[in-house]
Amino acid sequence: MLTIQPIAYEQTYPLRHEVLWPDKPVEYVQIDNDAEGYHYGAFLADELVAVISLFIEPGEGGPVRARFRKFATRPDRQRQGIGTQLMNHVIAEARRLGAETLWCDARLDAADFYQRFGMEPYGEGFYKGAIPYNKFSLMLYPALNP
Repeated sequence: MLTIQPIAYEQTYPLRHEVLWPDKPVEYVQIDNDAEGYHYGAFLADELVAVISLFIEPGEGGPVRARFRKFATRPDRQRQGIGTQLMNHVIAEARRLGAETLWCDARLDAADFYQRFGMEPYGEGFYKGAIPYNKFSLMLYPALNP
């Protein structure tokens, strides 16, 4: 049975490294503000099989935004619904934490996955190394028309 629970940010590093940037040093998958984020792990039995990190960006007069980063599912556990459950969990957590928008930098080869959740691309595409990306966002609390 799959369980999703908060984890320490250091627990995300092995999967981030193995799945996202195996050709880079492990420091490449560490984020300067990891200690300020919310980190979640998906476990099958006691085995960590997927991770995602959520960061709340204060509104400063505007809406509160949430950004998820370093979403990684172990290759032998992909396409089994684990990422979907973890993504649904993060959307719910972003709402619970008061975010109005959830966004990410997504690899284009994963665009269909994010679009299934209602996320839409915005802005110009870009590259990280040789990998094409685009920003995707989801309105969590659409503005009411007066």
